[in-house]
Amino acid sequence: MRALWLRGGRLKVVDAPEPSPAAGEAVVRVLLAGICGTDLELVRGYAAMDGIPGHEFVGRVEAAPEAVWVGRRVVGEINASCGDCDACQAGRRSHCARRTVLGIRDRHGAFAERLTLPLSNLHAVPEQVSDEAAVFTEPLAAALEIQQQVPVGAGDRVLVIGDGRLGQLVAQSMSMTGCTLTVLGRHQSKLALLAGRGIRTAEAREGGSLPPERSADLVVDCTGSEQGLALALRLVRPRGTVVLKSTYHGGSHVDMSAVVVDEITLIGSRCGPFAPALDLIAAGAVEVRPLVHARYPLVDALVGFEHAVRPGALKVLLEP
Repeated sequence: MRALWLRGGRLKVVDAPEPSPAAGEAVVRVLLAGICGTDLELVRGYAAMDGIPGHEFVGRVEAAPEAVWVGRRVVGEINASCGDCDACQAGRRSHCARRTVLGIRDRHGAFAERLTLPLSNLHAVPEQVSDEAAVFTEPLAAALEIQQQVPVGAGDRVLVIGDGRLGQLVAQSMSMTGCTLTVLGRHQSKLALLAGRGIRTAEAREGGSLPPERSADLVVDCTGSEQGLALALRLVRPRGTVVLKSTYHGGSHVDMSAVVVDEITLIGSRCGPFAPALDLIAAGAVEVRPLVHARYPLVDALVGFEHAVRPGALKVLLEP
């Protein structure tokens, strides 16, 4: 099968072996897959991957342990857990010590004609949801995870830093809570999408107007860069909360004394609930179509990745 392979920081379209499903796994033909910030960081060296990346996808089941799934359009949770370790038994399956992670850790991903996932990871896509919309299920679930970790309500002062792929979804989902929301970004075109939905924005560049320092109850870092945490710590109030959504190659150099002195709560956040994400997409409560900037066949995946790193680019999709 045709696939995009990452090795030593270099991408190449190759003929790869067909995936072989383990017990309890389905074979899924990929219909569309999205390039996200984590994929770009994998190319830069994050997680030292050697294999097929890609974890945002919609596909159609070709083979499964239960025949009722064959032919269904599906999206899939990316953590494949063992079910037996202490973390799994305690209900923390996404933190399974022996887990594989689609397109990131020890499991070939969605930038290929086919992939395999445990049947228990799959979610059927409602008929009214298009392929282009369904591919946003995984990142929207990651956005919703914040509200699983931190209670957010009316009047809470929430600041989202970053107007990119994930920041857009975090902002849209946060806007439903009734909080006092501001999104801080660097791209006028991206901020305009949010402003069009009635979300307050601020431009983080020369001539822009940063929110007051030490004023936000909750700051969510969606910058995808090492500068995000330092900025978040400047803007959060004492005894406030900073949620980190950024994964990137390299480290962050910040003065952690401020975290101690101001008693800041730091929360890491990644994967989230698929069912609510699909429900929001199906209801049209989250608008994803304007976030699609380009669509390329898998054979032109290298061009797609070049597009995805352009300033101002949002979601780029690959079609096997």
